[in-house]
Amino acid sequence: MNIYEELQQEAFDNNIILKEVYLKSNSDGLYKNNKIALNKGRLCNNREKACVLAEELGHHYTSCGNIINLNDIKNAKQEYRARAVAYEKLLGLNKLIEAFTVESQSKFDFIDYLGVTESFFDDAMEFYKNKYGLSVKVDEYTIIFSPYLAIFKDISKKD
Repeated sequence: MNIYEELQQEAFDNNIILKEVYLKSNSDGLYKNNKIALNKGRLCNNREKACVLAEELGHHYTSCGNIINLNDIKNAKQEYRARAVAYEKLLGLNKLIEAFTVESQSKFDFIDYLGVTESFFDDAMEFYKNKYGLSVKVDEYTIIFSPYLAIFKDISKKD
């Protein structure tokens, strides 16, 4: 099962109606009242659909009301929270480590293994850099976010 299919199942399990339709707006996706619409006219492949669906699921879990106007700081914060859910769902720190352990070395190896778009990946790395700084330690791994993603495993012996 690919990541898009897993997210479709998550929507189903949460009683969310998911439709791929042509939207009149330029939005890639919309969430309202347990319904998610993905813009069939703008999303070309399952990677794009997965990234948008993850964010729309983030809105289901974190948002309330009409937040279309992002000039309102409350709405912008809700949008940020929904994106954070998407980043952590598709590119969580443990998923990055998992990709690294199966020989992902380049940015494009990570993107390919994790099934996301390049722009989603780049935005997620910027999100993590803002959240953790230039690096973060997770168990015996160090994840460096800037100037590019790098992961190192501490192989020193522990006494």
